[in-house]
Amino acid sequence: MTSLPTRELGRTGVDVTVLGLGTAPLGGLLSDVADEAALGALDAAWEAGVRFVDTAPFYGFGRSERATGDALRVHPRDEYRLSTKVGRLLAPDPNPPGAENGWVAPLPFRPVYDYGYDAVRRSHEDSLQRLGLERVDILLLHDIGAFTHGEDHRRHFSDAMSGGLRALRDMKAEGLIGAYGIGVNETEVLMDALDAGEWDCFLLAGRYTLLEQDSLDALLPTCAARGTSIICGGPYNSGLLAGGDTWNYARAPDALLARRDRLDAICRDHGVPLRAAALQFPLAHPSVACVIPGARTPEEARDNLAQLHTEVPPELWHALRKEGLIREDAPLPA
Repeated sequence: MTSLPTRELGRTGVDVTVLGLGTAPLGGLLSDVADEAALGALDAAWEAGVRFVDTAPFYGFGRSERATGDALRVHPRDEYRLSTKVGRLLAPDPNPPGAENGWVAPLPFRPVYDYGYDAVRRSHEDSLQRLGLERVDILLLHDIGAFTHGEDHRRHFSDAMSGGLRALRDMKAEGLIGAYGIGVNETEVLMDALDAGEWDCFLLAGRYTLLEQDSLDALLPTCAARGTSIICGGPYNSGLLAGGDTWNYARAPDALLARRDRLDAICRDHGVPLRAAALQFPLAHPSVACVIPGARTPEEARDNLAQLHTEVPPELWHALRKEGLIREDAPLPA
């Protein structure tokens, strides 16, 4: 087992390993994952030293939480940190809308949006039952914002910033959770949320990567000033930086494919896999506590650790900056 460094989320006392595991793939995102493979990926991540796992009710309509709980339940509870999400309750449905939500072979439920006070507390309790665990460490409002809700965004955002945020605060004060925040794929809604209150952490998926660094404009400086930590989800940009052609759950635009290919060529010139550069780059920012790539198999979980420990020469970072692929204001790994 490898021992990984840890970083604190905000000022909460909740520490996470710099490499975590995102479990959306284990819910069957875009392709099915056998139960044995899902448990194997979680076990391999544990053996690699990962002690932070992120899940959500939405992932496979309960499949990810069930697998995560089954894998973690055998370990001492104080030896790991676990996050899950609120904002969607799961209602029984014999014909679950899995395909239209990106899930292959989901459990027989359908998600129902509700960011109100009572729903957030109920969602937390439901998650504990699916996980088979007595607590989670971090609770995140899931998928607020126009990217998910379109014209319904303002209504859901109002519910989240009033009832949802109050529920999170109360649950933290009661000792039910150690930290709270928001998990989204867009930066604008997080800036709005910072105007509404204080947050321990944000799980920002795919928006601070080698491909996308616009969060340096306002979000990351504001988080640094406010003491809000960033959990970097999707460091491979939905697989685009790992050799695939998917971005934001669809085929990547040609411009992004070309940018990825240029990144890959420069990394190859320096003898470094693009995956290693992609995984290590976000961790250089002082507000970033960890990166949480996904994994579908034990091999992918072990590969994440290998990429984290791959030596990246400083010349590579400077070459990427010279090419305009890394912004001048982006901190570089030491």
